This record gives sequence, C-alpha cells and structure tokens, in this order.
Amino acid sequence: MKADYITYRQATRVSIGGIVLQTLLASGLLIHGILGNDHTSVTGSAFAAAGILAWLCLAIVFDQHRRERIEAMETEALATSPTAGTSVFTAGSDEFRPAARRLAGLHKYFVPIVSIVIGLMLVGAGVLRFVSARGRVAPEDFSAPTREGWGLGLGLTIAVLGFTFARYVAGLAKQPAWAHLRGGAAFAIGTSLIGLAMGVANFVDLVGPPAPLRYLQVVVPGFLVLIGVEVFLHFVLGVYRPRKAGELPHPAFDSRLLGLLSTPDRIAQSISDAINYQLGFDVTGGWFYQLLSKAITPLVILGLAIVWMLSCVAVIKPHQRGILLRFGAVTRADLAPGWHFKLPWPIDSVYIPEYYFRREGQTRPTVTDLTVTGLRTIELGTAPPATKDPILWTNDHAGEEIYQFVRAAAKSGPDVETATRRSELTDIAMISAEMPLRYAIKDVLLYDELGPPQMRDDILKTAAQRVVVRFFQTLTLDDVLGGTRTELNNRLGKLVQQAFDQLNPGPDGKPRGAGVEIIFLAISGAHPPKDAADAFEKPVQADQKMQAHVQSARANEIKVLTEVAGDPALAKSIVNEINALDKLRETKATPAAVREQEIKVEKLLESAGGSAAATLASARADRWKHHMEVRGLAARHAGRLAMYKASPMIFRYGAYYDTMKQVMAPARVYIVPDRNFLLDFDNKDKDFGQDIFKNFTKGEEQK
Repeated sequence: MKADYITYRQATRVSIGGIVLQTLLASGLLIHGILGNDHTSVTGSAFAAAGILAWLCLAIVFDQHRRERIEAMETEALATSPTAGTSVFTAGSDEFRPAARRLAGLHKYFVPIVSIVIGLMLVGAGVLRFVSARGRVAPEDFSAPTREGWGLGLGLTIAVLGFTFARYVAGLAKQPAWAHLRGGAAFAIGTSLIGLAMGVANFVDLVGPPAPLRYLQVVVPGFLVLIGVEVFLHFVLGVYRPRKAGELPHPAFDSRLLGLLSTPDRIAQSISDAINYQLGFDVTGGWFYQLLSKAITPLVILGLAIVWMLSCVAVIKPHQRGILLRFGAVTRADLAPGWHFKLPWPIDSVYIPEYYFRREGQTRPTVTDLTVTGLRTIELGTAPPATKDPILWTNDHAGEEIYQFVRAAAKSGPDVETATRRSELTDIAMISAEMPLRYAIKDVLLYDELGPPQMRDDILKTAAQRVVVRFFQTLTLDDVLGGTRTELNNRLGKLVQQAFDQLNPGPDGKPRGAGVEIIFLAISGAHPPKDAADAFEKPVQADQKMQAHVQSARANEIKVLTEVAGDPALAKSIVNEINALDKLRETKATPAAVREQEIKVEKLLESAGGSAAATLASARADRWKHHMEVRGLAARHAGRLAMYKASPMIFRYGAYYDTMKQVMAPARVYIVPDRNFLLDFDNKDKDFGQDIFKNFTKGEEQK
C-alpha cells in the first residue's frame, strides 16, 4: 500500500471512531457501575478510559502523518517545476518542512509520554481498585450488584462490539502504514474481554453461586496492573531496541498480550510454525494431514453422532433423584441413583430439581446443588445466633428479631378456646422464638410441581408461618417459657404437616400435598424483647430467692432434727406423738391413757440418738444424783440422831469442836505466852516476789 495522505486520512477516521466507541464503552461501564453498585464495572471503565487516551494519541499521530504527506507532495512538485533551479526552496529544503519536524517530535516525545501516562493510569487504577476490592471478596462482606440483568446485557454487548471493532482494526493494521492501529485494537479487545467476563459472571450469578462475581472484583484490577506493567516494559525495551533508518517506533501501549486476542489467526500460525520447527519438517504438507483434511467432515459428523447417542444414558448421582421427561411430559416420577437408559435427546430428558439456598442478607436464593435428598432447613422465626457465647435476654441479639404474640394469662379455666370466645383473656405479650423446621422430600414430582424452584421454600415458609401465628395466639406466656415445650413442639409439628398436605392442588382442585415430610420442628429458644427483659427476670429472680430460702429452711430443719433426734424421720414421729399427747391433755383424757402416751414418748426419746436423748439421760442422772445425795443426808441425820441419843454431851462437844474447826480453818492462829509478849504486825507475805503470779484457790486466798 502506498503511504499517501489518503491512507493516513483513513487511519485518522478509524482512530476517531475508536475514540467514540471507547468513550461509549467507558461511559456505559461507569454509569452501570455507579447505579448498579458493580465494582467490576467501575474498574472496567478505568481501562476503557485509558483506551480513549490511546486512540486520541493515534488520531493525532495519523493526522500529522497526513499533513506530512501533503507537505512532501508539495515539496516534490516544487522540485520538479521548470523554475526549480531558481527557487529559494531547492537549497536546505528540510528547513521548510515543519510538518515533518512536528511528526518526528510526536514520535520522539509525544507518543512515549502518552504511553507512560497510560501505564500510570492502568497501574494506579488497578492498585486502588484492588485495595478497595480486597474487603469485598469474602462471602459475608460481598455486596452483590443490584442490576444483574443490566450487567449481563451490557457485558455481552461490550464484548461483541469491542471484539468486532478490534478484529476490524487488527485487519487494517496488517498494512505497514496502519501498523500503529494495533495499539488501539489492544484496548478495544481488552475492554471486550472485561465485558465478556462481566456477562459470564452475572449469568452464573443468576443461575448459581456468586463466586465469579466476587473474585472478578480482584481479577480485573490485576488485569489492569498487568497491562500497565507491560506498557512500562515495552517502553524500556523500545529505548534500547535497534531500528533501521526511517523505521518508526511502535507505541509502548501496543500490548502484545492483547494483540494476540485481536488476531487469533496469528496464534494458529505461530503454533503451526513452532510444531514444524520442532519436528524438523512440514507437518501440514504430509500425506496423513492431507488425508485427514479431506475426511474431516465425515469425522466431525461421526463424532457428533457418537456424542448424541451418549445422551441415551443418564447417570443419577447418589445424592440425587430425577424425573424422566418425554417431550416435556412426565414418564417416570422418581429415578433412583445409578445409570438409566432412555431415548436420545431431545426425545427424553432427565430433570433433577434444583436446591436453592438463600444466605443471610441476600435478597434472592442461589442454586447450591441439584438434589432432593438430605435435610433442608427453614427458619420460621428468629434466626439462630451466629456466636457460641452465652445469649442472655438483656444482650443485643444478632439478626432480625421476629416476634410472636401470645396471651399473658387466662382469667378462668384451662379451656383456651372457651376463654377466647368469652374474651376472658388478659393482655397480650411478645416473644422472640427460634423455630428451625427441617424437612425431607418424599415425593419428587409433587415437590417439583409445588412452584418455581426459587420459590418452593418461600411457599412452605409462608404456609408454616401462618400456622405458627395462629398457634401462638392460643398459648400463654407460661406455656412458651415453661416446661411444656416438648408437648408444644409435637402439636406444632402436626399442624404444620397438615398445612403442607393441603398445598399443591391438582387438576381437580383437590390438594395433593407438597411432597415433603417434616423431620424436626421445635421451639428451640424463646425470649422476650430486650427492653422487657428486666420485667421478666424480676419474678423469676423472686421465685429463685424463695426457692433458695425454702431449701435453706429445709436444710436447717434436717440439721436441727438430726441434732435433736439423730434421724429426721424419727424426729417427725416423736413430734407427732408429742402432739398426740398434747391433744389427750387438752381433751382431758383418762390418766391411764395420758400416762401410756407419756411412756410411749419417753421410749421414743430414749431410742433417739440425738441431743434430746442425751438431755433426757443427763436429767435422769442429775435426778438420781440429787436423790442419792438427799437420801445420804437423811441416812446421816438418822445416824447422828442415834449418836445423840446414845451420848448427848459427847455429841454436843464433838459438834461444837467440828464447827469451830470449820470456822477457824481460814483464820490465822497465833500461839503466845500468857504474859510478857510483844505482837508486831507488818501484814507482809514472806514469799512476795517469787509467787506473785501463782494461781491461788479460793481457800488459799483467804489464808
């Protein structure tokens, strides 16, 4: 192709078209990312914006090429004119070609500067977006886009437009004059690749788990950093790369990685050349390759036929149950695990119901697996706490609290229905109850016909909650918080199962059931609202204190009775007999009956091993001691009386001297002569200072 100004004008138009297209793609990604809360879309708009700068650089360069070609044509025309020898433009003609000088300056300074700016944009945007996306990858931190449908449509549209334009520009870039267009095609195919990734991730999110959307938030920033690093690498290599005279340098933003995607035919040719080089001969020129190329069509048809016949075998996994359909009609309602023969597709097909699961905080369920086995859980009330720490009534509970209304108490009678009809109920109360419902599928066909896959759990939950609300309105607060929880669980499970059996009406309008069986339904936890927890806890605390006092009194009773009688049962029987004795005395029974009862009480007290028996034995011992002392005094008196009668004078003098002996025992006696004596008192103890701390008895102190 002749590199004239018309050629470069066409390249300039293509570059302007690239600017327009790249601007539209960047704007669409940015608007969708902001409105739809799509992190990947905003990151993709940064890459597309860098492509706008690349296309703008190419448009300026190609336009300057066009101006340089026009200037060269004018200079050539002046040089061939008849007056060329006398023209002032013949000598030093390079000085009068400003367009050529500007073109050389663009390739030397402008294009490298733009390449560096693009590299900085890509690396900076990639790093910033990667940092902001790290905290959003975890399932509990992920915020799904709110416009998945728009994301799917926009991603696929960008993928088609970008790839089509990139292929068109890559075809033009095969011409040497338009070789620089590959740099713009690289950004078009890169934007197309981001759009394709968005479309696929949103499609997977619509039918399955959102894992691709979560990880795409960090993959796309990494892609931007990779292309930015490649730009800097090309810039450094371009500085040291030798070039022929007159050869123009390629822009550093011309990505070789993305260039392979825009020209896939070059990849096939490179692979073919590499194989031929490694084997040492031309593989494509051999007889086997030529024979294979002639029979390629029959071989492809045979392969497709074999693949089609493989659809006659269906394999049901161990955790699955299937339904055999023939042109959409049910042929077999329950295919057991294993392999089964059927007619090829599309005559027969096997359908396995999807298992949808809604994560906490997610607005819609997602497909977890294709199965109808195992236990499935529906939370009919408050979600269970996400922590293993003790949960108190006064604590803040995780998740949304769903309250049920119950009666505080009934005014009369245990008949709830009668009390309800007579309006004999007190105020209502609110409680938050955890009610996990676990069910299994027993009829695959009925369960599949219950409703759309993503709505089956919602249908079951709505039917069960309607029963739960009515059921709680017939209960009192003591029933829910008391000890009748097991009975309530059994009643509630039967009522909910009956409600499930009334679902899914057939063609005749009669209910056929939901095809599910309740395995477990229980009120696993119940508590009042946090603000009312103190009011609930005060009566409970009072009851606990009362029980504590009662137990303490009973323990004290056992202790006292054991100390008194040695055995609490024996002590109680003694008390009963003493009460019977008091009753006999009050009723003025006969002395014989009273005496008989007293003897009975005494025998019981004697047989007891506690302090009562000890006191009674001590009293008897004291009685006998006193009795014997008095009896001894009486016997002594009788002896003294006999002695007096035998000799009154001797008895008197003996008694006199005994009395004086007792009287003078504590007194000091001084023996002195009849006369001529001197009595001197100093009232000092002779042992003073030695026995000062000696303990004296009462008699010794008197001495």
